[in-house]
Amino acid sequence: MSKFIEIDLSNLNKTSIKSRSSLVKKDIFSKPSLNSFKEFTESLPDILKAKDFNELLDKCVQAYKNDKPVIVALGGHVIKCGLAPNFIEMMELGLITGLASNGSVVIHDYEIAKFGETSENVATALETGEFGMAKETCDGINKIISSAYNKLGYGEAIGKNLIETKAENNHLSLFANAYKMGIPFTVHVALGTDIVHQHETADGAAIGDCSMRDFRILCNNLIELNDGGVFLNFGSAVIMPEVFLKAVTVVRNLGYPLNNFYTAVFDMNMHYRPRANIVHRPTLSGGKGYYFIGHHEIMIPLFFQTLKERLKDA
Repeated sequence: MSKFIEIDLSNLNKTSIKSRSSLVKKDIFSKPSLNSFKEFTESLPDILKAKDFNELLDKCVQAYKNDKPVIVALGGHVIKCGLAPNFIEMMELGLITGLASNGSVVIHDYEIAKFGETSENVATALETGEFGMAKETCDGINKIISSAYNKLGYGEAIGKNLIETKAENNHLSLFANAYKMGIPFTVHVALGTDIVHQHETADGAAIGDCSMRDFRILCNNLIELNDGGVFLNFGSAVIMPEVFLKAVTVVRNLGYPLNNFYTAVFDMNMHYRPRANIVHRPTLSGGKGYYFIGHHEIMIPLFFQTLKERLKDA
């Protein structure tokens, strides 16, 4: 028993997501294009970031042809930008072989799957103490994870539940589609960073157990990156770069070769951790890292649409 006093969460005044103002609704989600980007990207000057962009596209195609993994890491903003359909399409094509994310991705994906909307107005809700108090979201996710204690990984538990409960918008859910396709989707939680942790239904032991299991699953998935695999990080500036670095060293410490693979970061700003922990340090002994700066809602559809066309020629 701790000698320090904990705040009592049992009397929280919860709200309903149905009455909450959400900034993102399913109607704004992207619709992968049928038009050609191949000629456009091939016409770019063969220099600096344009050269890097085409190189990375080629590395992804080579990984696909050689049956090497392409593992994608995500931050929550990617889901809030309505880009799940682009990732789902790449999963269906067999390009994306694994996913990993922080806890915020679960929240936004779950809300879209269940309710067709997500992303509350934090500034307004924070003033009234209503930020993160959506009962359906937080109690729903916490119940799933408590039930998965000592059984499943965090991401697997979420995907399994969305499929079994036949969530209305599962076609837009990364977790539901990953589970349906048998693609591992690991979740790496930092306790206290997600709105689900504000609620009395949050079970720290269950969260830690499921997320720890996912870390070990991710480590196992990284083994196959050796000699030609690709690791892409879209929009996680802190959690996933730190997790990736630790997972890489676990794999190498256990005696598995992990060299000559390719990494890339897509984000709206240049950040230290993604640059050091994903682009630079892991590829020092072979391979190459890339960093692209731009808005997700432009860069990700551009990258995946071009990649889709190149895969057709592979």
